[in-house]
Amino acid sequence: MFKKILIANRGEIACRVIKTARKMGIATVAIYSDADRHALHVQMADEAVHIGPPPANESYIVIDKVMEAIRQTGAEAVHPGYGFLSENPKFAKALEAEGVAFVGPPVKAIEAMGDKITSKKIAQEADVSTVPGYMGLIEDAEEAVKISNEIGYPVMIKASAGGGGKGMRIAWSDEEAREGFQSSKNEAASSFGDDRIFIEKFVTQPRHIEIQVLCDSHGNGVYLNERECSIQRRNQKVVEEAPSPFLDEETRRAMGEQSLALSHAVGYASAGTVEFIVDGDRSFYFLEMNTRLQVEHPVTELITGVDLVEHMIRVAYGEKLALTQDDVKINGWAIENRLYAEDPYRGFLPSIGRLTRYRPPEELDIEGAVVRNDTGVYEGGEISMYYDPMIAKLCTWGPTRTAAIEGMRNALDAFEVEGIGHNLPFLSAVMDHPKFVSGDMTTAFIAEEYPEGFSGVELPEDVLRRIAASTAAMHRVAEIRRTRVSGRMDNHERHVGEDWVVSLQGHSYPVTVAADREGASVRFEDGSTLRVSSDWTPGDTLARLDVDGDALVLKVGKITQGFRIRSRGADLKVHVRTPRQAELAALMPEKLAADTSKMLLCPMPGLIVKVNVAEGDEVQEGQALCTVEAMKMENILRAERKGVVSKVNAGPGDSLAVDDVIMEFE
Repeated sequence: MFKKILIANRGEIACRVIKTARKMGIATVAIYSDADRHALHVQMADEAVHIGPPPANESYIVIDKVMEAIRQTGAEAVHPGYGFLSENPKFAKALEAEGVAFVGPPVKAIEAMGDKITSKKIAQEADVSTVPGYMGLIEDAEEAVKISNEIGYPVMIKASAGGGGKGMRIAWSDEEAREGFQSSKNEAASSFGDDRIFIEKFVTQPRHIEIQVLCDSHGNGVYLNERECSIQRRNQKVVEEAPSPFLDEETRRAMGEQSLALSHAVGYASAGTVEFIVDGDRSFYFLEMNTRLQVEHPVTELITGVDLVEHMIRVAYGEKLALTQDDVKINGWAIENRLYAEDPYRGFLPSIGRLTRYRPPEELDIEGAVVRNDTGVYEGGEISMYYDPMIAKLCTWGPTRTAAIEGMRNALDAFEVEGIGHNLPFLSAVMDHPKFVSGDMTTAFIAEEYPEGFSGVELPEDVLRRIAASTAAMHRVAEIRRTRVSGRMDNHERHVGEDWVVSLQGHSYPVTVAADREGASVRFEDGSTLRVSSDWTPGDTLARLDVDGDALVLKVGKITQGFRIRSRGADLKVHVRTPRQAELAALMPEKLAADTSKMLLCPMPGLIVKVNVAEGDEVQEGQALCTVEAMKMENILRAERKGVVSKVNAGPGDSLAVDDVIMEFE
């Protein structure tokens, strides 16, 4: 077996590979840019080599620099992770020329399947059902518009070398095709160093389901069932699960066998994923093959018990697969949520900064439940603007889909992240959404269910009452703590009352708290009572409570006369007041937010790439005003209404912070 492996990647996937290599007794080498000098993968590896400045095109995807790190450390093999050089045939050839093993498929398979245009043609020749489209290279935006009209809107504009949602746009009109072509081309060039674009029909109401394959160099291969990846945002997966709640055994077998046939046709060896779109009657169409490890591979590992990274390393070493198709089973259900550094309240735009608090839920592996967190960050670390905004992949397993979902709900509630915008509230909302719970979702789920963006969660009455009872009991504990402060004046003892008014989410609940050594009984005006017990103490940022026998996990922050509570996707200001305080608080005027309706504010930290208008220009609703680039994605900012530009405060090349004023209107 290899003695030393270099991981040509960063972040959580580098950490993930290091864990398996360590388990196998293999030494590891990390590479890092200036921005990642103190990164977790650098700390975990046995050795680390600096390879350049923060931008990926000056460090992580510069083949010569990675090759020099290999020579410097004497690594015998390279695991590329995903993204960066993982599907770059030039890199695989360079390794081959150096006599270093590539923990991935042969060069010919990468060239055949890694290029989206070529893979489509091969699939068509192999009689694999494919989506209608134009597989040739497209020279300019006008040709893109012409082809789009021939195929028929809507169309998907995609980078040939793309992946991870980069270089992809959906166009519903000629104007969107022009804009989408240029943006996809720019993103493809900066992310992959390859700006080739192709166009295909966008199938409406599709499900995105993929098959995991594993092949060796001796002609053996298995498929490890499917992953449902339909919940996506900007063509990037957010929630994945295995198996799919939609497939039946017959469709699963057909998709698996077709995936293996395609793999064998190109001499595939290693782990790979064949992606399909599946319509309502379970007809499936080949989308693409990713010749690498997928981000969402943990859910497959959790239901099959197969360590995909270990098998990739063994295949690269020349070993035969140690399992057959009969060995592959489906055990229980697994769900993965991707935690992103992005603000769901601002249209999921990237957020950067320092993690002032990062406390994932406790990982566990017990009978009936698994919690797994694949991450590449730590408390005090910084989320950089140079790389993908994914912070972690939180996974849960249960014997049933219902159990896996409930495990995920509790794990999300216990996940503490502060210092940056993040999508934990949105993920919690998805786990409770009726469409997701029923398994009846398509790739349009987010667009359809949150057409105006995510603005938070309105909790149902029964949940509000549970939180009200819990915070009343917690507030009483905090009040008693305050009465015991040292240095009190004699004969000035403070009495903690039993009657309180809890206000949250527009509701007020007068309650009476009767406490004892085991907890507190909280009685509401209608006579109903909830029993609350917990070991929470003032200052704890996480409260684990038992409310009438059911678990409740709350993230807790202190505010005047109460708490900031976050649970199940809701961010609540909960005030616990005496009846007289509540009476007076109801008379206080509400503070109004500043009027920014005549300003274009920068919605994220980023770089101005292009300004489309000048002072004095009249703009129409929906017109493109400027383009901001952040975390390898271009974001076009548009006019919300008709108006005249009175002032432009920023130009191409300017770096802006959140809420910086880009331009003003009359």
